[in-house]
Amino acid sequence: MSEVAGALNGAVTVSIVRHVAPENAAQMVAWVRAGSSLAERFEGFLGTGWVRPAPGSDAWHMLYRFADHASLEAWESSPQRAWWLGSAQGLVGESRVERRTGIEGWFDEPASRDVEDLRPAAPAPPRWKQATVIWLAFFPLSLVLGSLLSATGLELALVVRTFVTTLVATPIMTYALLPWMTKRFEWWLHR
Repeated sequence: MSEVAGALNGAVTVSIVRHVAPENAAQMVAWVRAGSSLAERFEGFLGTGWVRPAPGSDAWHMLYRFADHASLEAWESSPQRAWWLGSAQGLVGESRVERRTGIEGWFDEPASRDVEDLRPAAPAPPRWKQATVIWLAFFPLSLVLGSLLSATGLELALVVRTFVTTLVATPIMTYALLPWMTKRFEWWLHR
C-alpha cells in the first residue's frame, strides 16, 4: 500500500482554532460539549478535546479525531454538524483548520496534511497610500527611462516614445520596483 493510500485510510485528526469573546466563555463550553455529544454518535469517532484560551487571547484550540477519512467526511457533511455550526453564528469564528493523519505533530512529520487558513485577508491599504508608493517608484523610473531614451539621440514621435517607455516600465514596475517598494513601505501602508 502506498504512503498516500495509507494516509487516506488512517485515522485523521482535525485541529481548529476558533475565536470567542471572553465574556462568552460559558456559552462556548456548552457549545463545544454539544458538538462532542453529536460527533460521538458517528461511526469512527475516536475523541475530541479543547483548550481554553490563554489570558488575553480569544483563541480556543479544538481537536477531533476519526478512524478514517470516510468517517470524518460523514461527520463533516452531516446535517447534525451543519445545525451545530449554525447554532454558533455570531458567537464563534474560525481562523484555522488543519487535518492530519497519524500521531505526527507529536513526534513525526505528517503522512498527509491539509491546512486551511480561515482568517480574513488583511484589508488593503488606503488607495491614497497605494498611489503614493506607486508614484514614488514610477517617477524615478520614468525619469531614468526618459533620460536613457534621450541619450540614444533618436527623435521619436510622442506616441512611439510613450509606447517604448511604458513597454519597458510595466514589467520593471510589476516584477521589481512595486514589490520592493511595497516591502519597504509596509510599515506605513498598513499602519
